[in-house]
Amino acid sequence: MKKIIIATKNKGKVKEFRSFFADHQIEVISLLDLEEEIPDIEETGETFEENAALKAEQISNRFHQPVLADDSGLIIDGLDGRPGLYSARYAGEPTNDQANIDKVLEEMKDIPDEDRAARFICVLAIARPGEETVFVKGYCEGHIQKEQTGENGFGYDPIFVPEGYSKTMAELSPSEKNEISHRKQAMKQLEKRIHLL
Repeated sequence: MKKIIIATKNKGKVKEFRSFFADHQIEVISLLDLEEEIPDIEETGETFEENAALKAEQISNRFHQPVLADDSGLIIDGLDGRPGLYSARYAGEPTNDQANIDKVLEEMKDIPDEDRAARFICVLAIARPGEETVFVKGYCEGHIQKEQTGENGFGYDPIFVPEGYSKTMAELSPSEKNEISHRKQAMKQLEKRIHLL
């Protein structure tokens, strides 16, 4: 059976990728499954692609295996694309979802409804020893509402309303969210490139 290392310690992401790759008879190994401790790789890139590639390539070179890494974030038009690359640590370190939400709502308090368009982006990088890194991308379009609602999800889900919905990502069931998420859209693109693994 083919194997791929997923460059994450996030159990939720691992579960999602595991079920995706199982359909293609590919075994998933996460950083949590490896015997040696992998230090966090600093995301010094200037784009989502560069950050995803940094993680995928460093781990692929170390273990001589195919590695998938993702980088994702929230792009808000009314904030000139912020929080963007800094989505996880928008309100500073240590990362704090609530502080990030509070900062975005505060910065957007005077922005009218028609200028609150936003999208989640997910970039997946697949690095293979001796091969060029492959990238796929997925988006989930929507807008930022003026207050937070909902208990599900994480990150900016309580203030992000996906296109075609009247409730936030945090008010959707996990299965509803997974159907429309940026990661799911990226995986649909990955499906077209699965033969490369």
